[in-house]
Amino acid sequence: MALYEDTLLCNFPKCRAKLSGFAWVTACSHIFCDPHGSGEFSRSPAVCPACSSALSGKLDIVRSELSPPEEYKAMVLAGLRPEIVLEISSRALAFWTYQVQQERLHQQYSLSRLEEQLKQTELLCSQRLQGKECEVSGVKGELSALSKLLEEYKRKYSDVSEKLMERNRQHHKLQGLYDSLRLRNMAASSQERERESRERERGSHNYIFSRAVGQPKFHTPQGSRSHCGEGDHKNRHALFYSPPPGGTVPTAAASGFEAEKEGFFQFPSPAREGPHSYYMQKQ
Repeated sequence: MALYEDTLLCNFPKCRAKLSGFAWVTACSHIFCDPHGSGEFSRSPAVCPACSSALSGKLDIVRSELSPPEEYKAMVLAGLRPEIVLEISSRALAFWTYQVQQERLHQQYSLSRLEEQLKQTELLCSQRLQGKECEVSGVKGELSALSKLLEEYKRKYSDVSEKLMERNRQHHKLQGLYDSLRLRNMAASSQERERESRERERGSHNYIFSRAVGQPKFHTPQGSRSHCGEGDHKNRHALFYSPPPGGTVPTAAASGFEAEKEGFFQFPSPAREGPHSYYMQKQ
């Protein structure tokens, strides 16, 4: 509180309100607001809430009006000798000065506490700031390491991509070669099958021709006898009979050709037929 301020504050620790109206003044130079003074000094024995001094005297506690009327001012010191008036005034001024000094000390104490709290807060903030700066530096280091790792992965990815593209090109090339070889092999195999089929057909025709020209004889268990019989020699010329243009094969030649076919493709096997079969053929 500044010296020029004309309002005192309640000395109750938890109040510190500006005084107005009535106030309670103690002999220990403390002053309290009317609500707290009425509550604290109604008990016996009375104790000062500010300094815990005992107030047992009759005039140790006085309830005063802070803004008295003019009539009270004109009559309160009337009839007193000047030295008494000066003594009363000096004691009143000393009480005022003491209250101002106490308020100043209280403000200084509050200011020192606030400055200490401010220093502690600044220290705590600086510590937290240092911790955050360390965390930020660590995060920056991790970020730089991750950036380097990312660049390395990008480089590896590009290398792998190039190798994969090269492998794909080689694969397409080999696939083309494989397809061409497969088609070539298929064409060669088809030609080989056609050639073999032609050779089989040619061989079958040659065999039929050789049988038609020179009839082979098949020996039976009872002698050298032709399986097809004597009628085959009579009908052998029908295999090479060429009908005239627009004509037909004679009946004898056709019947001889059919007999030749049946004799060539359906002759029985002597090993599989028993004597009974041979006996039936001989009859």
